[in-house]
Amino acid sequence: MLEKIDLNKKLSKKEYKAQLPKLQRRLYDLQKKAWDSNVPSIVLFEGWDAAGKGTAIQTLTARLDPRGFKLYPIRGARTYEKMRPWLWRFWLKLPNYGEMAIFDRSWYGRVLVERVEGLTPEEEWRKAYRDIVDFERTIADDGYILVKFWMHISKQEQRRRFKLLEKDPLKSWHVTEEDWEHHRRYDDYLLAVEEMLERTETEWGPWTIVEATNRWYARVKIFNTIIHAMEERIGPVQELSEVPVVKQESAEEETEVVGEAEVAAA
Repeated sequence: MLEKIDLNKKLSKKEYKAQLPKLQRRLYDLQKKAWDSNVPSIVLFEGWDAAGKGTAIQTLTARLDPRGFKLYPIRGARTYEKMRPWLWRFWLKLPNYGEMAIFDRSWYGRVLVERVEGLTPEEEWRKAYRDIVDFERTIADDGYILVKFWMHISKQEQRRRFKLLEKDPLKSWHVTEEDWEHHRRYDDYLLAVEEMLERTETEWGPWTIVEATNRWYARVKIFNTIIHAMEERIGPVQELSEVPVVKQESAEEETEVVGEAEVAAA
């Protein structure tokens, strides 16, 4: 499946900057409409280390009303969480009606990191596929909008980004030995990802694979996917005659280097 993905898709920085303010304003208006309509939404990000999940989420939330969403960076379950059903900690993070929850990694760690690293017995992670599908079906039936992203880059691109980060004194801490170990096991993770996508692709919880080699293209695709999902449920918002341009310049935005990385989940 993933070997057929065209990772060379790109968007110029100029095109990206021209589109971003309109996409941000449109999503903001949809956030407000979802609040007024009492419709909750969940956006989850999975993907390779250094695929750009963190910076994509930063751009996504930059112009949202902070009172209407919560961001959850997911790591390994704590001791007290392991004493309960494994999805319990995610049930507690479901957003209130009208609000949005954004997950930086999610319950899919059960069938990815926990599976590949041998942290969960095979019998349990295999049953997790059924648990996940049932969980997502339940929240979809309750009216939740569910958007799932897999951010995809090649093994070569991941290595290039790791090397670039290690050369930067201010960013080298992002790359750990654990990240390099995951990189060495890229093919093992790829098999797990393929099975995950196949077994958890449903009508109520479809996956969107984001070609993340070019960050400008990836971010625009993420915005458009969320906007489409929300408009499909609550209807489009009225087009604005003028959209304020939001200047978002930073040292990172001034370079074409796409060496963003996130520390892998425990």
